[in-house]
Amino acid sequence: MEQVATAKRPSVSRKELETVTILFAGDSGDGMQITGDQFTSTSTLVGNDVNTFPDYPSEIRAPAGTLPGVSGFQLSFSSYDIRTPGDVIHVLVAMNPAALKVNLPSVEEGGILIINSDAFSKNDLKKATYTENPLETGELDKYRVVKIPLSSLTLKAVEKSGISKKLAEKCKNMYALGVVFWLFDRPLNHTLSWLESKFNKRPEVAEANKSALQSGYNYADTVELFTDHYKVRPATLAPGVYRQITGNQAISLGCVAAAVQAKTPLLLSSYPITPATDILHEVAKHQNFGIKTFQAEDEIAAICSTVGASFAGVLAITTTSGPGLLLKGEGISLGVMAELPMVIVDVQRAGPSTGLPTKTEQADLLVSIYGRHGECPLPVVAPQTPGDCFHMTIEAFRIAIKYMTPVILLSDGYLANGAEPWLVPDVNELPDLQPNFEENPEGFTPYTRDPETLGRKWARPGTPGLEHRLGGLEKDSITGNVSYEAMNHQQMVDTRAAKVRGIAKDIPLLEVNGEDKGELLVISWGGTHGAVTSAVDSLRAEGKSVSSVHLRYLYPFQKNLGDILKRFSKVMVAELNGGQLCQVLRSEYLVGAISFSKVQGKPFLITELRDRMLELL
Repeated sequence: MEQVATAKRPSVSRKELETVTILFAGDSGDGMQITGDQFTSTSTLVGNDVNTFPDYPSEIRAPAGTLPGVSGFQLSFSSYDIRTPGDVIHVLVAMNPAALKVNLPSVEEGGILIINSDAFSKNDLKKATYTENPLETGELDKYRVVKIPLSSLTLKAVEKSGISKKLAEKCKNMYALGVVFWLFDRPLNHTLSWLESKFNKRPEVAEANKSALQSGYNYADTVELFTDHYKVRPATLAPGVYRQITGNQAISLGCVAAAVQAKTPLLLSSYPITPATDILHEVAKHQNFGIKTFQAEDEIAAICSTVGASFAGVLAITTTSGPGLLLKGEGISLGVMAELPMVIVDVQRAGPSTGLPTKTEQADLLVSIYGRHGECPLPVVAPQTPGDCFHMTIEAFRIAIKYMTPVILLSDGYLANGAEPWLVPDVNELPDLQPNFEENPEGFTPYTRDPETLGRKWARPGTPGLEHRLGGLEKDSITGNVSYEAMNHQQMVDTRAAKVRGIAKDIPLLEVNGEDKGELLVISWGGTHGAVTSAVDSLRAEGKSVSSVHLRYLYPFQKNLGDILKRFSKVMVAELNGGQLCQVLRSEYLVGAISFSKVQGKPFLITELRDRMLELL
């Protein structure tokens, strides 16, 4: 066994920290997502604020040990409110040389490197494109390096379980987790219970993983791997019941809540696509709430069944990512023409084409606003945090039902897979979504409109006296019969556009973070909220004239956005694309907005945002 220390060390000191960023990294089969998720869950249970960023290889079966095959899970946990998973890494757990090489540039000088020294053979180093062993060259001298033979120690820890060597080696992530649990004074009981539940049909596997976890904890405690032992106190959060939640989980629970609040069955029709597939899996667990799920054979079938479900009088939703949104385009246009309420969730990923399917991006904004044939407007909304995905899902259904229109909900990979503590809402405070179905046949026509919303009547098929047809051909503005009249088409196009524009009267006014006028206004949307708000708050604390607004309503915009823009000397738009929102704002408000964009498959860092803001200031 490799000896970490050759001399007696002094007693371990206990230090208190405000926030820590950890990255667990290794091959896809090393269980880094599970490891990070368990550390996150435990930190949430002990009261810390937590923000996470899981990062997966884009290739399904990237060669083991190579740079493209590195899988990581980054998380920050803190004693105060945090909004990002951290700019720099304080602790890197590297299961192989590739994980070390990919992530070392993000580790702060003096940071802790916990390295699986068993994985640094000549072949392992070659696959990671190392010509020399970094553990021996002095390359890591500016870090606190803790070398642990994780693979061999894990095999020894689980040898009594009787499982195969292949399964035993997979337990090394639990051994590493035990080490990190000890380092940051985390309890083991939550993960021990989770292992029992996860492997309840294979108790020998559960016992092996539990032994590895406990052994890693004991090893860190007895071998004196570290000179310090750290504690992060619980954060001061608003009182209430919290749970850890990802964006995809929040959208799923939003679907459940919408069905309950609408007192109407819900159908989710989807074709599996990364990173939206988890929503389909999660919603399928809740069929006891009158929910049905349909895994379609392709994206076109998914959207067409969504249109059909809405026509039949149930809540209808479909989920996808960028490539699927394009395939759904014609079906969405049918929903706009027929004026049917439905929600289309686009969990954005890096494109074009297959692109980087596991990486985050915000490049579907223009296609969401404009990307259909003909004059085809519809509302577009976007959540700002994983937990906010719940509320914006409900909001999307509210708008869809009230205004009888399809609504696009733009999430992104960062929100979908990221997690945070979520304050479980009081169900009594959720909006009433119960549709006002038309049941009176007297004077009924399919396009009789509400004078306030311009939404047409929603009549369920089979209601006596309310028989009607809908379709893709233009309809007479009153009878709903097919019409080829030029002025009727003009009227219907104008009416549909006015209906969507009118939604601006029904959404809350935009609030400015900071002073309501000044030198620089920074605009964000989607998953950029945390980094932008944190950067702006830090500069405001230094006395800089900078404020921010975050847009959750992307079409139509909130009514007061134009007035806010006029009150600042400069406007910067931060987004993970080539400047799409910036283009829209320039066109809509004739403002000289400055784009700060990034398309690297990674979220913004607070530091890079601060640097750009300081340049503009």
